[in-house]
Amino acid sequence: MKADKELFHKLEKLLTEQRNPNSMEIDLADSRTIVEIINNEDRYVADAVSKRLDQIAETIDLIVEGLKKGGRLLYFGAGTSGRLGVLDAAECPPTFGTDPETVQGFIAGGDKAMFRAQEGAEDLEEYGKDEASSKIHSPHDIVVGLAASGRTPYVHGVLKKASEKGCKTVLVTTVSAVQVDVDVDILIDVPVGPEVIMGSTRMKSATAQKMILNMFTTGAMIRLGKVYENVMVDLQLTNKKLEERAKRIVMLLSGIHYDEASELLNKADHHVKTALLMALSGMNKENAELLLEQHDGFIRRVLQELDNIKM
Repeated sequence: MKADKELFHKLEKLLTEQRNPNSMEIDLADSRTIVEIINNEDRYVADAVSKRLDQIAETIDLIVEGLKKGGRLLYFGAGTSGRLGVLDAAECPPTFGTDPETVQGFIAGGDKAMFRAQEGAEDLEEYGKDEASSKIHSPHDIVVGLAASGRTPYVHGVLKKASEKGCKTVLVTTVSAVQVDVDVDILIDVPVGPEVIMGSTRMKSATAQKMILNMFTTGAMIRLGKVYENVMVDLQLTNKKLEERAKRIVMLLSGIHYDEASELLNKADHHVKTALLMALSGMNKENAELLLEQHDGFIRRVLQELDNIKM
């Protein structure tokens, strides 16, 4: 009973558990007013995230360093936060051509919790420590805890075990730093203020976390050569839509026609960067692959070297 009361008082003080004065009358509002209230509150999210760009950029640097050393980016969270980590991880292979092992998301309660809440799965640090023990394989893994409240025991357990294993740790939360009592290498606290519906952190809190995770993986993949100009050029052609997108990318960036793009992709074994470099330089597949390897996959660096040779 005493522990329950202590938890009650902690929750009572969290920013994510406060009532929002701007939505006090939302239960009497019509649909147009409801969406206007929600939209107005969502405007605060980007501004809150903008105040933590230095920490987000620092995290991207950690991720790049870890991945280059053979580590992985691992997200851990509960409920909505956990689902967002799983979602961001799942989007990396088709978007950036990464191995599914490179970026992974884990949710308290396991795969079942993605679709239905698993009661109690987040309530003990031991659950998180056990998860971290089985999922973290290297001190080069970058471990990101996701907790809107900043206090989820499962996430705290993961972060503590990750630190013991020598990993760099990051916590993304939507309460202020003074309400967080776990040590991490980088704390990204983005207090977005009370939710439109009190405690419904699937709203502004989730939006903030989604924005930050997008920056983590997109920033890291750009730094790893997965983007040419502002186009993703390492996508995996796992369906017809992506096959056609790949052809369009090669056509757009090189100026060749549809049939030529299709032929080059076939010659390049459907590897978009190789096909694009072949189209831009006129070289064969073998030379394109060799130069990409020598320049860590950066098309622009290869082209700069070729320009310097011509000069």
